[in-house]
Formats: sequence, C-alpha cells, structure tokens
Amino acid sequence: MSLFGSLFSSVSGLTAQSKALSMISDNVANVNTTAYRSASPQFANMVTRAAHTLTYSPGGVRSYTAYSMEKQGLIQSSSSPTDVALSGNGLFVVNDQVNGPSEQFYTRAGSFEPDFFGNLRTPSGFYLQGWVLNVDENIVDINALETVNVRQIQGVATATTAIELGANLNADDKTPSLQVNGALNDYAAGNMADWTVNNANGTKPAFTRDIRIYDSLGRPKLVTVGFLKDATDANGLRWHTEVYAKPGDIDTGVHPNGRLAAGTVTFNPNGSLAGWNITPEGGAAVASPDRPAIPINWIAAAGAENSVLDLNFGEPGATNGLTQFASPNNIAFVNQNGAEVGELNGVMIDELGFVKASFTNGEERRLYRLPVATFPNPAALDPRSGNVYAATDLAGQFNLRFAGVGGAGTIIPSSLESSNVDIADEFTKMIITQRAYSASSKIISTADSMLDELIRTVR
Repeated sequence: MSLFGSLFSSVSGLTAQSKALSMISDNVANVNTTAYRSASPQFANMVTRAAHTLTYSPGGVRSYTAYSMEKQGLIQSSSSPTDVALSGNGLFVVNDQVNGPSEQFYTRAGSFEPDFFGNLRTPSGFYLQGWVLNVDENIVDINALETVNVRQIQGVATATTAIELGANLNADDKTPSLQVNGALNDYAAGNMADWTVNNANGTKPAFTRDIRIYDSLGRPKLVTVGFLKDATDANGLRWHTEVYAKPGDIDTGVHPNGRLAAGTVTFNPNGSLAGWNITPEGGAAVASPDRPAIPINWIAAAGAENSVLDLNFGEPGATNGLTQFASPNNIAFVNQNGAEVGELNGVMIDELGFVKASFTNGEERRLYRLPVATFPNPAALDPRSGNVYAATDLAGQFNLRFAGVGGAGTIIPSSLESSNVDIADEFTKMIITQRAYSASSKIISTADSMLDELIRTVR
C-alpha cells in the first residue's frame, strides 16, 4: 500500500508544482499590467490517518494561491489628468454597469478615461464610483456612490461676494465747497451718487474707481467707489466715501440714484488707514474693524439673485489697503472674487480624491470625491478578469474612507501604479518549481521500478 501511496503523493506533488508554474507564468505575463498583484504559490501537506502508529500512510501536498495585495508597486507618472495611483492600503471602487443593479468591485488600477457618455471607466470596462458633491462641495449622501460622469457639466458662473481695494488718496487734496446764503453747503450722503446720475446735482467726487463685478448669472456689472475729502475736518484725515451703481442695473426703490452705501474713512497722521464708518443703504452703520456687507438688489428683469458685497479697505493701522500720502490719487490694486460664465476646459483628480472640473473663466468646481475601500484581509479578495477584485467573507467588511485617513492610502494624481511582480524572484521560483517537479517525477519512476521488481519476484 505504501508504494501506491508514494505514487499518489508524487502525483499530488506534480499537480501542486504545475499550479505553481501556472502562477509564475501569470505573474511574468502581467509584469506590465497596471497595478497587477502577483500570485504566490503556497503549499500545505495532506495527512491520511494510519491504521497503526507503526505504519506510515503518505498524504501528499496541495497548493493554494496567495496574492501580495499589500506589496506596493512602483508609482510612475502619467500624462492623463484622470489617472491616479494609490500609495498605501486600499482600492478604488468600480462597478460593472453605469446604473441599475450591478456588482461592486475593487481595483488598484487607476487608469480612467471617459467613454462616449462621459463616464470614467477602466480599459476593462469597469466604471469608477464616487460620492456626489453639491454646489457647496459637500457630500450629498455618504451612503450612496454613483458613477463618475464628467460630461453632464454645465458652464459655471461665480457671483461676486467680496471686493478688496487698495488706493492712495492725496493728502494735499482740497475739497470743493459751495457758499449758499453765506453758509458752507457741506457734503451730504448721496451727493456723489447724485452727481453721477446728473452732473448738475450733487458733488463731484475727488477720486473714483469703477469695479467690474458679476451677478449670479455671470453677467458683468459696474459698481463705483467714490471718495471726497471732508472739508469740516481740520486735520484733513477724514474722507467721505460712497459705493454706487448704475440706476438702470439696480432696484432704485431700494437704492435711490443707485447708491449702495455711504460713510467715512479716516487716516492716521502717518498715512495709514485708521478706520471707517460705513452705512449700507437701508442698514445700520458698520464701524471698523468690522467690514460692511453691502446688499445689492438687481432689477427684477435681470433675473439674477440679489448680491451681498464684503467691502475690504484694508486693515486699520496698516498700509495694505487705503492710504493717505502726499502723492496723486491712484489705485494700487482691485480684487474681486466673481467670474463670468465659463465653459468646461478639463477634468482632473487631485490628491484628496476630488474630481475637479476647470473652466475657461479660471474657476474650478469639485464634482465628486473618490472613496478608498479598505479591507481587514485584502489578500482574501477574489480576483476577477479585468484587474478587479470581488469582496469575500474572508476579506472582511470593507470601509469607505477618505484618501490618507484611517489607514487608507494616499492618492497620487496623474500617476499609475506598476505591477508588483519581481522578475528575478519569479525566475528563482521557476527554477525551484522545476526542480521540485523533477523530484516528484523521479519518485514516480522509482516507485514504478520497485513495483516492477515486486512483480518479477512474484513470478
């Protein structure tokens, strides 16, 4: 019986080494497959219980496959902005269908390109999944993933919500005054706006600046900031200021003659900004260091949402905004955060996993965020065709995490992970496998010779 047992045991050795060689050949064949995980042959003995402790009953060997899921492949740069690599633990989530019932899979291969309909997919046809973001760039539903689509993106416009103004107001400026019945006709709120509407009325500003802003529909509008030195200030450190717009653009029932806000700015003797006191139209006065929030009610026919502007003249005590030096009135800088309507210019995935669209107006918008799936035992995942894996009970319950958080790997944009196959190691294992196969074959031939000898003895 032991001779036949040795034959069966050797046959199991041949089978196990054949499977090992198959794994090695697969590894070598996929050495250039993106993020391929090498398969390693593992062996375990099989034991058959003997009828007596003095006898031995051979059992043989069996082989199984272990995947090196946690061995990092080399990260290589890519020219595609939608290619991503993972450095560390985790996998990207993909589906075999765009919508409807589908099976969820996982992959390390981050080569994604849009199909005809704009859905990001792998070369094998698996669709990338992500969390959808709302207009505030927050996740809509943390429990729901959708196929990442980069075609259904409309052009975006950004309404202006903040203005920064840096300018010098001439310390030597003189304020025009008008004598009426022997009394000085001082400036009153709205004089500058009135003069803009009708040069025969109001008071001409000493210095103005038109600022292009944008409404919620991306249409450009002009608001003007005007300055006029206060004739009643003996120290010459206070200026009147007004913010106004074209009456044809705004609701004049709310903003008479286009006036949006009026007040004063004051300076220190060294020319730095001391502070301000500005009253938005219909609102309460706002004193420094608080900045005024100026509401704008556009005409109803424009169809745009009303705006609110944060007006920033700089920091009190500093010279990073308005200043008063003995030099001509001039503008140092004007900044605003709005943008006209822009068309889609490109899509990319960043290091945080955000799928971002860029537009021709320079704006960017986050559309999705990619989760990184982690498993307690990723080596137990079930490999499928197309360089993807399916979840198994042995792999454990997966978690969807942000990149770089909670043990999840980091995302490397515009990069791809190479396979983790080591050719030198594979050839070494191939030699060992070949020798083991030959040894099992030798045992079979030896057992056959012994059986033949036994048969001849009987004869």
